[in-house]
Amino acid sequence: MGRGRVELKRIENKISRQVTFSKRRSGLQKKAHEISVLCDADVALIVFSTKGKLFHYSNHDSSMERIIERYERYTDSQQKVSTDSQQENWCLEYPKLVARVELLQRNMRNYAGQDLDSLSSRELHSLEQQLESALKRIRTRKEKSLQDQNNLLAKQLKVKEKQQTPQGQTDQEQEGLPQTQSTFRHPEPPTELQRIPSLTIGAGSQHQTGDEETGSPSRPTGSNTLIPPWLLSHVNR
Repeated sequence: MGRGRVELKRIENKISRQVTFSKRRSGLQKKAHEISVLCDADVALIVFSTKGKLFHYSNHDSSMERIIERYERYTDSQQKVSTDSQQENWCLEYPKLVARVELLQRNMRNYAGQDLDSLSSRELHSLEQQLESALKRIRTRKEKSLQDQNNLLAKQLKVKEKQQTPQGQTDQEQEGLPQTQSTFRHPEPPTELQRIPSLTIGAGSQHQTGDEETGSPSRPTGSNTLIPPWLLSHVNR
């Protein structure tokens, strides 16, 4: 059976990591030597270990310094070429950007109702449709915003009503007892007319006492038989 695929991840064991580094470094240098011999290529290999130790390799025909100088010249030339190409691209893009900005500015003026004389009937119709579509979206968004505000105010009002209802019931309960006491009234004392005994008004109904034999005038039996003057005035009325 063949070996399984090894998962590439950091080796946690320090000794195993050092052994693997040594083996893989030797194999890498061997591969670099093979490619330099088989393909007649300039090869330079630089490796730093975890402890900072340097390992390098270069083929016999060229030294490490010469390969590094060649690398630097090549990278510098590539940077110059890329810079020049970027400048050329900017020079080509600048007129396009200027034309685009002018077009956007003209469209903004047209949306504001300015510089409409140069537009054709088709362009005017297209501009009208764009403005109508924008107005519809604005009105829809405005109505939605107002509806959301109304819903929020309604919720706040319901919450306030719920908070005030128990308080109002408590106030009514507290005010109920004094109101009941205030409605209760003590019986009023009898008036002067109610204290007067029943009177019989008339000549035949008067009870008189006197000496019938002597013919002396009769006298009233008591003070209750006399009618007060204020009562006679009311009776006559």
